Amino acid sequence: MFKINVEINEARCDLAALFRWTARESMHEGIANHFSYSVSDDGQQFLMNPFGVHFSKMRASDLLLLDAQKTPSDYGELVDPTAWWIHGAMHRNNPKARCVVHLHSHYATALSALKNPTLPPIDQTSCRFFNRVAVDLGFDGMGLDNEAERLSALLGDNRIVLMGNHGFMTAAESPALTFDLAYFYERACRTYITALSTGLDLSILSDTIAEKTAKQWEMQDQTVDMHLAAIRRILDEEEPEYQE
Repeated sequence: MFKINVEINEARCDLAALFRWTARESMHEGIANHFSYSVSDDGQQFLMNPFGVHFSKMRASDLLLLDAQKTPSDYGELVDPTAWWIHGAMHRNNPKARCVVHLHSHYATALSALKNPTLPPIDQTSCRFFNRVAVDLGFDGMGLDNEAERLSALLGDNRIVLMGNHGFMTAAESPALTFDLAYFYERACRTYITALSTGLDLSILSDTIAEKTAKQWEMQDQTVDMHLAAIRRILDEEEPEYQE
């Protein structure tokens, strides 16, 4: 059973804004990568970007309403098969993961290419993800069929899957939180990769301090709507057509 239409329309606007902002932050890959958001009570019907629309031009009306119980062939050329398999499996197997952001952003993907793709707690931002990322080391192709099912089973109680040799996914209750996690994960990866590039020894925080800081971040999750609202205010002025 769907939620009320006003909520679906607002979800479309939130996602469209986040696509455009992801492009502004250069975290996108043109028309590749996908965001999805469940709009049914059982988590099986979800909005997702169509194949072929650039992140920087996404509009609310562009987003497709899909069913996790169907297959890509039910939607034809409108849907990227790899996107449907990955996001369909995530929503089908993790109904509490209402929103899913999948990106191949520069620094997180660089981290995914390391033999040890664990993000250590080297600063306040990286502490947010201490012991809170599921790491996949079993890359087996572009996420089709069984690969997507395998990835969806890795999430567990986490909100992030670092997809080795691939990229990453965040999954949470709302577009605001899911994007906030993705945004700060990429920034944490940027700091780590930059620090590694110096060739100097890293100053890694203790587990005790890292866990304390991660819990403080979790207390701040209630403020993530302010991040999304700030993004939408800018777009309301500069690119209001995202709401169309």
